[in-house]
Amino acid sequence: MELPKRLFDFPYYQLKKFPLQMMMTSKLGDQWKGYSTAEFVEKMNLVSAGLLKLGIRPGDKIALITAGNRCEWNIIDAGILQIGAIDVPIYPTMTESDYEYILNHSESKLCFVSNEELYKKVQAVSNKVPSLQRVYSFDQIPDVPNWSEVMDNGKNGDTDEVKRLAGNVKEEDMATIIYTSGTTGLPKGVMLSHKNIASNAIDCEERLPVLKKGESRSLSFLPCCHIYERMLHYLYMANGVSIYLTGMDAIKDDLNIARPHIFTAVPRLLEKVYDGILAKGMANNGIKLKLFKWAHDLALEWQPDGRNGGWYSLRLSIARKLVFSKVKEALGLTEIGGIASGSAALQARLARFYNGAGIPVLEGYGLTETSPVISVNAFRQPGMMEPGSVGRVIRNVEVKIGADGEILCKGPNVMIGYYKEPQLTAEVLRDGWFHTGDIGEIKNGLLYITDRKKEIFKTSGGKYVAPQAIENALKEIPYIEQCMVIGEGEKFPSVLIVPEYVSLSGWAKKNNVPFSSEEELLNNKVILELVQSEINKKNERFGKWEQPKAFRFIPHPFSIERGEITPTLKLKRKAIRENYKELIEDIYRRETYT
Repeated sequence: MELPKRLFDFPYYQLKKFPLQMMMTSKLGDQWKGYSTAEFVEKMNLVSAGLLKLGIRPGDKIALITAGNRCEWNIIDAGILQIGAIDVPIYPTMTESDYEYILNHSESKLCFVSNEELYKKVQAVSNKVPSLQRVYSFDQIPDVPNWSEVMDNGKNGDTDEVKRLAGNVKEEDMATIIYTSGTTGLPKGVMLSHKNIASNAIDCEERLPVLKKGESRSLSFLPCCHIYERMLHYLYMANGVSIYLTGMDAIKDDLNIARPHIFTAVPRLLEKVYDGILAKGMANNGIKLKLFKWAHDLALEWQPDGRNGGWYSLRLSIARKLVFSKVKEALGLTEIGGIASGSAALQARLARFYNGAGIPVLEGYGLTETSPVISVNAFRQPGMMEPGSVGRVIRNVEVKIGADGEILCKGPNVMIGYYKEPQLTAEVLRDGWFHTGDIGEIKNGLLYITDRKKEIFKTSGGKYVAPQAIENALKEIPYIEQCMVIGEGEKFPSVLIVPEYVSLSGWAKKNNVPFSSEEELLNNKVILELVQSEINKKNERFGKWEQPKAFRFIPHPFSIERGEITPTLKLKRKAIRENYKELIEDIYRRETYT
């Protein structure tokens, strides 16, 4: 059987090549509900037939919004695509005004939501969306249409018409419109074809850890509406990998249930897990504390391809056996073959630590517009992995660096364009190349991301500052949870810091620094000097004009609700500057650095 070319081909491919008794499963309450490959295919066909009876036709748009991943999302997805309709995944964390805009802009006819909270959010704007005919829920909610009704309608549906329409779908046809929240302005609808996503899934297979097809397990907790996680679902299907679906709030428990061989993560999660490992290890006493420190520091020296030498490898094997085996057991990672990190930059220090600890973390790079993967690290052969890089470009995709340092991409994964936005499309698709907006370089065949083109700012002295590189360095400081470098048009850069309270309060207690509240802790002169001294150490990496000369604490994390980060945790710099305008003004009124 030839490899899948359209997204709804993937379940059929699995049914033919690796039919699973447990294709995917998700938790409803405390119970896991799973589907075999055969059951999945049966239900997706019922959905297709049921949608036809509701009047859905090729080209119609259907929105999907779920809080936490669940099997129903994938079944509906396949059922929509099989009849040539187009799905519109929406982040559950978006605002009602975003819902209103996206549902109207896409002209969605139906909407499927996971629970009552999301149902109410959609209902609140439904009277402002003329195209929207009905909203279905996956959960059972009184007086609310349930998704099972669509399948019930499909039991007496026209299966021949489903097959006919499926046969008419071309791989170049649009499959989905994914609205990127963006860091400024209204969401943009990225149009992706079957070929865009299917080719990316197939071309990424060689970068996976070696999996036992038909036997391996994955855990999926990043939102299905994110193309990164969604593409991996198709890749898992093509390789007979069972999928355990869950949400971000249940990762700890469900890792121990799934015992996955592979899963995807974002750096924010890996940072939090690392902080937890560090805090727990440093809470030990005596020989246990010394042993943990030794193993921890050893892991931070890790380099790929055995470059540390035999003596290091021997010591590391002891550290893994005595210390990190217990960490992996506690995390449910005893069988992990690889964690794919994406969506934002991963600190090289974290990549070294996890890989040194025997938890393979492979950073990749891509955008929604590239379906998404452009490059990714791997262990298949020497020279394909380097902490700090995003790996080698995947097969069938080309990358070049523009004259201004911008990363340009060409390949079957590059989007059709932005929905109803020809001018915006023309701005990023020029001369056959997609302009990513990211600044990077290629060294030894590996791609490195150095900054976002539009995020670079200029000081009043005319010097350019690339904030992301500085922020990544500062986030290596254990007392910093989040940060944003500022200083456009000012004499010098500064930084807004969300503190990591656990590490900071732990240091204060250990060093007899008194405090009775978080506010008192953050205003303590000793604490301020501690953080500034750590910043000064990181500043040594950068030119004098780039170095943050001052900082201010922000007492709460950047949030989606306040419009400060996107659903994929990217900083909305304009919004943050506006929200903390007085704090920023205070920095430049008080500080006198030159």
